[in-house]
Amino acid sequence: MSSTFLLSPASPSLTGREIALHDWSATSLGPIEQWPAALRSTLSLVLACPMPMFLAWGPELLFFYNDAYRPMLGFRLPTALGRPFRKVWASIWSGIEPLVSATLAGNAQTATDMFLDLSRQGVPEESWWTFSYSPAYDDDGRIAGLLCVTGETTARVIAERERVAAHERLEMALSAGDSIGIWDLDVTSGLVTSDARFASLYGVAPELAARGAPLEAFFAGIHPKDLPRVRKEVEATIHDGVPFVSEYRLPQPDGSVRWVSAQGRGIFDAHGRCLRFPGVSFDITARVLAVNALIGAKEERDFVINLVKRQRALNDAETIIRLTSEELGRRLRAHRVGFYRRIGKDLLRHGANWTDGSLPPLTGLSPLSAFGKRAELLRGQGISLVFGDSRYDYDGDLRPFADSGVLAGICVPLMNEGHWEAGIFLHHAEVRHWTAQEVSLTKEVVEATWVAVERAEALLRLSQRVDQQSAALAEASHEIAEEANRRAQAESQLRQLQKMDAVGQLTGGIAHDFNNMLAVIMGGINLARRRLARSDGSAERFLDSAMEGAERAATLTQRLLAFARQQPLSPEAVDANRLLGTLEDLLKRSLGEQVALEIVLGAGLWKAKADRNQLENVVVNLAVNARDAMPEGGKLTIETCNSHVDEAYARAAQIVAGQYVQIAVTDTGVGMPPEVLARAFEPFFTTKPAGKGTGLGLSQVFGFARQSGGHVRVYSEPGHGTTFRLYLPRFWGEEPASPRVAAGPARGGTPDEIVMVVEDEESLRMHSVEVLRDLGYTVVHAANGPEALARIAAGQHITLLFTDVVMPEMTGRVLADRARRFLPDLRVVYTTGYTRNAVVHNGVIDPGTHFLPKPFGVEQLAAKLREALDEDDPAQ
Repeated sequence: MSSTFLLSPASPSLTGREIALHDWSATSLGPIEQWPAALRSTLSLVLACPMPMFLAWGPELLFFYNDAYRPMLGFRLPTALGRPFRKVWASIWSGIEPLVSATLAGNAQTATDMFLDLSRQGVPEESWWTFSYSPAYDDDGRIAGLLCVTGETTARVIAERERVAAHERLEMALSAGDSIGIWDLDVTSGLVTSDARFASLYGVAPELAARGAPLEAFFAGIHPKDLPRVRKEVEATIHDGVPFVSEYRLPQPDGSVRWVSAQGRGIFDAHGRCLRFPGVSFDITARVLAVNALIGAKEERDFVINLVKRQRALNDAETIIRLTSEELGRRLRAHRVGFYRRIGKDLLRHGANWTDGSLPPLTGLSPLSAFGKRAELLRGQGISLVFGDSRYDYDGDLRPFADSGVLAGICVPLMNEGHWEAGIFLHHAEVRHWTAQEVSLTKEVVEATWVAVERAEALLRLSQRVDQQSAALAEASHEIAEEANRRAQAESQLRQLQKMDAVGQLTGGIAHDFNNMLAVIMGGINLARRRLARSDGSAERFLDSAMEGAERAATLTQRLLAFARQQPLSPEAVDANRLLGTLEDLLKRSLGEQVALEIVLGAGLWKAKADRNQLENVVVNLAVNARDAMPEGGKLTIETCNSHVDEAYARAAQIVAGQYVQIAVTDTGVGMPPEVLARAFEPFFTTKPAGKGTGLGLSQVFGFARQSGGHVRVYSEPGHGTTFRLYLPRFWGEEPASPRVAAGPARGGTPDEIVMVVEDEESLRMHSVEVLRDLGYTVVHAANGPEALARIAAGQHITLLFTDVVMPEMTGRVLADRARRFLPDLRVVYTTGYTRNAVVHNGVIDPGTHFLPKPFGVEQLAAKLREALDEDDPAQ
């Protein structure tokens, strides 16, 4: 391939094509056709070389390069061709300029692993290079430039540096206190070379190990119990390539044992033969001892915990001592373990003993000095006695132990307020060294045992005292029972008298008021008859008087029901602030001009759960009572607020603790003395003059509060006024949509609206039938549930069922449920004079139930029937 072709647009070299197309006319070389033959030939050599090369030619050392060199230029590539060498590599010129000058002077230069920051990507970088500079000659044999062959050695330099660093780290690790050293087994010769530390621990001469010692010489230093395992692990590494990881013991000349952790791997040839087996070992003695100590400590802790649990399950001191003696003796492999108590000044009494048979048990009494004065003195001072050879320890003062066959032992005295009272001992018939852990364990068990023994003995003494006291209590219990029976009889008689007195007051009050009302009703009816007989137009006035008396009787009944908490309620979410706003005009008219009314509304007031109509009656009732308590005039204040009832107040008031809405009514009237205040809520109790009140107003308030799940409390001081605080439970949940109420008086019925009246009281049934017919309805009737159901089953169509709730054979609720099986769209209105029945629970009407309490008037009956018939009617 000619130099002309390599420098043409058809050159296989990318750089050759770029040279051919480059505009050289502006350079000192001139057009490429005029270039000297030496330049052309040298460039052809550069372009054809697969190694990275460049050529710097001419006085300016214009820069040429080949394709292999292009990556080294980095960001300089677009501008490097034809530029002066100095400008292309300006960033490293100070480092290479001496080499360039020497080359141009005729001295070829070589650099090996030279650091050059080429910044190929425009940022500093670490790169290393090996290259050579050679002079380049022109056609006349003069040096016209330089030729460079280069190669990057960065990866090799960094790898070597890391290798050296790793070797340094290894040496540092080996020089640490827990290292042993390194070895290298030549598998072919069977010789092991190692450092001096490794060789010394294995009992091999360091000089021999440095030259190479037989493998068996090192195997001889391994503990006999570990050697078979280690041999198998070494063979697995050599034959199967399994990494060698092992821990084993090295017995030392001084009798101690060193633990080592060894790791190594085999190096194999291309045929899979293991040639070498290098490795490293570390001293792990401290770690192994620490782990063993932790294991031992955990086992001892578990032993103590389990023993204490078993002790606590026992209540007999002797049993506790026997258990502890045996468990402690077996744990520490002692020959005899026992317990003793001090009796008087000079004697010991031995209790339960455990022995493995090497030593006989100690029983009965023995003098304090039975084992010598030294032992007696130490135990008397509360000092534990620990000895391993009683023949020589403590200067031979423990010889009495040796004479009795005890050569080693631990004796722990038990003290009570500084006095030696008892003790536990461990005896051994052979010489023995007791470790610190064994002594510590013994002391801990002794202390726990002493606590368990004292607890058991205390329980025994307590049981004896309880038995004595039980006998005394048994004697007194008969007298107490007799006295209790006498007192119970007396209290029963007293309660009966109180009941009879209360019933007398109640019946007297009811009889008095009903007599008055009945007198009005009977007189009005008699006079009406006489006037009607004479066709006197004044009969209507007497009928009105009779109706007024009947209404008063109905009101009295309602108040009695309210006090008895039998009045049906329809609780809903009530805004007490808004309710008082609607009552303000009514209250002002009722109070008169002499009483100033102030209403204080609490901010952010919760909704109360109560019957709105009954709550209005209660507020008006309290206001009227307050007015009567201020005959000379005064001020009435009605306040609302949120109230939280705590557990203590709730228990006293017999309500549920929680959130309530409070309405307080305060007057500046005469107040109530304590004896009146105590009876304020009693039915028919009143301090008003005759004819001014029934005495049921406050009892109605009390019954309403209790039936609503709330409470009422009164505070009064004579001469300063009275405050009633009414607590109503807070309403929770979503408020139901308010029912639509038709405006104006209730309208009557039509003949196509068929009403069935079911009432077991014939006169009341016929009265209801006549009233409903008068209102325009078509009416059928039945005397009881079975009769009504039979007519419906036979095909009698009805639009509405008006039924009493409490009837024999079948209640109104059962009748309605069964009737709806035949007439699914049947409307139902219930009535009763007593509320504890199927449609009223705890005084609260079932949701969605139409209920009309007895007695009722024509307008009330008409309105209730229209309410039931028009419910959910789109036309309304």
